[in-house]
Amino acid sequence: MRYLASIIGVVLIVPLLMLKKAFEINVRHHDLELVNYAGETPFNVFFISDIHRRKITKRLLDKIDTTIQAVIIGGDLAERGVPLNRVEENIKALAKIGPIYYVWGNNDREVGAQHIRTYIQKFGGIILENQSICIEHSKQKVWIIGLEDVSSGRADIQKSFANVPENEPIVFISHTPFVFDKVKKRFNSDVLLAGHTHGGQIRFGKWGYYQKGALIKGQNEVTLISNGYGTTFIPLRLGAPAECHILSIKHKSSTNVR
Repeated sequence: MRYLASIIGVVLIVPLLMLKKAFEINVRHHDLELVNYAGETPFNVFFISDIHRRKITKRLLDKIDTTIQAVIIGGDLAERGVPLNRVEENIKALAKIGPIYYVWGNNDREVGAQHIRTYIQKFGGIILENQSICIEHSKQKVWIIGLEDVSSGRADIQKSFANVPENEPIVFISHTPFVFDKVKKRFNSDVLLAGHTHGGQIRFGKWGYYQKGALIKGQNEVTLISNGYGTTFIPLRLGAPAECHILSIKHKSSTNVR
């Protein structure tokens, strides 16, 4: 009888824990030192991807404890069935953090591309579709490059990097990380950001449909693949907690580089 009660307890508790994990508010802080960033103060990026059906709440906004120069939405802001007023309110909330720069995800157009365009523009945001934008901060130029959603068939890496100098800090954004190898072989990028995988969303130890999200510091670049903030199909997570990120880009002295 005790054995049966234990099994029933696990069956009831595990889904509740998975539901709790799906709605956690985890803001990861990352300090990134770049040789070619010479600004006197950090360039701070807030990165969030894969919001899907989730709401951006005041609890999240209250956790942003630094001034943000760029709010980067890495795609899948929405999906089929998400109320349009929620999409609009989420963009409005994120715009309170800082200027919005958005790239398309594979699910976003399911709610209507024109709706998202209207909301992004309404709150002063910019949609990056195979293009770059230069932001000047602390007498330093930082280039933000956004790739169109790969599944749309319109992604153009060459076009995205057109007229972008290699000797200034570059932040490259793609909804999917599966283009990163192509980008690294052909172009210089200091920071590469993506979501899409949800870190597998439900993992059993090291096993999951995709690898768990991670920040990886390479020899010449930093790669961040996020677990994402929301969920798709079912609102459950295990082993891949919901997350968003603050990246502080700072100067790294060349004398410290091997």
